[in-house]
Amino acid sequence: MLFIFEDNDVFGDSVNIAARLQVLAPIGGIWISEQVYKNVINNRDIATRLVGDEVLKHVKEPVRVYEVKPVREEDALVWPAQETTKAVPPKSIAVLPFVNMSNDPEQEYFSDGVAEEITNSLAHLKDLKVAGRTSSSQFKGAKVSLREVGQILGVSTVLDGSVRKQGNRLRITAQLINVEDGFHLWSEKFDRNMDDIFAIQDEIALAITEQLKVKLLEKDRDLVTKTATQNTEAYELYLKGMFNINRRGSYILTGLEYFKQAIAIDPKYALAYTGYADANFLGAFYGYFPGREVMQKVKQAVETAIILDDSRCEPYCTLAQYYVGLEWNLEKAEENYLKSIELNPRFSQTRALYGMAYLAFSKGKFDEAEKQGRLAIKLEPLSAIAHADLAWTLYASKKYKEALHVAQAGIELDPNSFLSHRLAGLSYWALKLYEEAVKTLSNLIRISNRHQHAVSCLIWVYCSMGNTKEAQALMDELEKRATTEYIAGTHLAFSAAWLGDLEKALTYLESAYQDHDPILVTVKMDPNVPDSLRNSPQFKHLIARIGVH
Repeated sequence: MLFIFEDNDVFGDSVNIAARLQVLAPIGGIWISEQVYKNVINNRDIATRLVGDEVLKHVKEPVRVYEVKPVREEDALVWPAQETTKAVPPKSIAVLPFVNMSNDPEQEYFSDGVAEEITNSLAHLKDLKVAGRTSSSQFKGAKVSLREVGQILGVSTVLDGSVRKQGNRLRITAQLINVEDGFHLWSEKFDRNMDDIFAIQDEIALAITEQLKVKLLEKDRDLVTKTATQNTEAYELYLKGMFNINRRGSYILTGLEYFKQAIAIDPKYALAYTGYADANFLGAFYGYFPGREVMQKVKQAVETAIILDDSRCEPYCTLAQYYVGLEWNLEKAEENYLKSIELNPRFSQTRALYGMAYLAFSKGKFDEAEKQGRLAIKLEPLSAIAHADLAWTLYASKKYKEALHVAQAGIELDPNSFLSHRLAGLSYWALKLYEEAVKTLSNLIRISNRHQHAVSCLIWVYCSMGNTKEAQALMDELEKRATTEYIAGTHLAFSAAWLGDLEKALTYLESAYQDHDPILVTVKMDPNVPDSLRNSPQFKHLIARIGVH
């Protein structure tokens, strides 16, 4: 262990390691090296747990790291993914993904969709706590006990089952199980034709309400048994659409086509219109096409969905996203976010987006935004996207350490989470942990097939490090790609400004304005904007033009 003392300062390997671990440890947490661990292991007042091996800057070999855990329970730090309720409501359920028993793995969308539709049917009931779809889906194929599932999701029962689909024939099994003792409260097997799928889902949902003694008013029964379409072909196309857009990336475009086909078959299928609107908005957000090209499509589709069925919360959330990201009408955006919450206060997605997109990036109300983000995670504790949205809020409010740890929790939930990896890389950058930022973002570029957002982020990091050669090479790549594919202007503007070309940055920013790039609404609060661009009169004029105050 080497220390060097100079003018009351201390230098050396141990000091460097301690400084690095202080940055990486969670807020209020303590991480120590193995060397320190060996000195405290016999102390009864100190409890520890192994974190793993960490690669630290200026340290030749990976360092084995331990967390010092509080001996008193009240001293423990609770992170979003670890939050649990004290008492599990007796009327509570998680609908786990149904197992695909068909010979064709391509039928996975159908077994997932059946479970999701049952979840949606039950979610309307105020007398029943229903675990979110995203969190429940995390247990797909996982070898964990039902008791663990119940503890993690805060439910007393789970529904699981299987689906075998061959041609027009269906075999669906379902069982409702008490998580505490594994007792089967109800089970049934359905051998039917595909045309009976909606009746099967209704029977399962109603059986659950009966077994859990959920009070059903007449309107509740109507909501549980309400069928969005009677056309099984349109229904299957809708399920394929949802299966694909939930995967994000270029799968969004595949999902968009499935929604379009579902609408063509059943023009009165409200959920298909909402899915189509979502896919178009997400496509613009991820830079697959300009926002101006899909503005009318998004608005018409989601307004049609509301005309066909104004009882669901999802289309109002999508309409709010349209107003905040494409039309830049913040008053109408808030109105629709709140309408969505009124219809279903437990819909995690609206909470997350209302917090991140509206309260944080559009209004700068970071405390309120953080509350919504944490509530979203409480509703969907195993959702990587909910964690990424909260990480964005924390990042925008310059709580970089917290943003990093929430993003890391998102990565643990989904190792392929694009947004979580991106937020982790940006947070490392903000914390001046440049090597970690480069490593994280380089990996994201690889796993995302060189997505433009990932490439842009690495340009900014390289510029901060003074590595303009690598930054310019990546900028050249994006500008070359822009001749054959759409590359959104907002991030190109940031990159040009980081590279010192303010004139080009302003040109790209104007292009983003003309394209109605959904990212543009974030620029006032976005820490990624370099000072040279932020302080320009043209930038301030742009803020006024899009109405972000």
